[in-house]
Amino acid sequence: MTLRELLKRVAEGSMSIEEAEQQLRLLALEEIANVLKLDVGRELRKSVPEIIFSEHKSLNQLEQAIRVLLRVRGRAIASRLREDQLEVLKKFEQEYNVTLSTSRRVAVVKRRDYKTIKSGGIVGIVTAGTADVSIADEVKLITEELGCDAITIYDVGVAGLHRTIDAAKKLLEEDVDVVVAIAGMEGALPSILASILDVPVIGLPTSIGYGLGGKGVTALLCMLQSCSPGLLVVNIDNSVGAAVAAALIANRVAKFRRMNK
Repeated sequence: MTLRELLKRVAEGSMSIEEAEQQLRLLALEEIANVLKLDVGRELRKSVPEIIFSEHKSLNQLEQAIRVLLRVRGRAIASRLREDQLEVLKKFEQEYNVTLSTSRRVAVVKRRDYKTIKSGGIVGIVTAGTADVSIADEVKLITEELGCDAITIYDVGVAGLHRTIDAAKKLLEEDVDVVVAIAGMEGALPSILASILDVPVIGLPTSIGYGLGGKGVTALLCMLQSCSPGLLVVNIDNSVGAAVAAALIANRVAKFRRMNK
């Protein structure tokens, strides 16, 4: 729930002042064992939930972080999960809905009665190769949790330029609000799409590649050096950053689309 939605419910009488006051108190940080501080009020302030960066957390810290967010918000999103941390998720499967991305690095845990409010925003997610699909799935999972519809088109890299053009046509037909273009190797796909489409394109380089400039370095530099206007770039494998940026853009567009009907 956003702050605007909270105020709207109070105005409509569907939420009492006491209930709203309790929600606003949640704007404070939640501290776990004097080590971990969770910004549980972020979703109210800016429509983006606190997302747990799991990679360097102990199993206990991750579990406690998930439990706090479930208690306060009804949903927890964890990113960059390690393989051993997947055991933590099993503790929630009987009582909560647990969704894991194909990469097994991003998970959503939420109450069974939790409902994601659809904004009407549309995000196009395009990958250069099948090796990028696991990252694309992370972007899809997060953008959908932030209220967007996701249009996915996979394996349309510039090695077969006709596939890229066909992908651009579909994105135009679907009238997407923003595109996340995901590529490793030389990372040319986002530049091509940004040169064709009239919406913002977010370039997401992946750590796919070999030799000099491998592991996503060449893809990142290629995107940063692009001369196609309207291309924005996040860091290598930063699916969360790309997804949140895309959702913010799409949700904002959807808001004004509703207002102008």
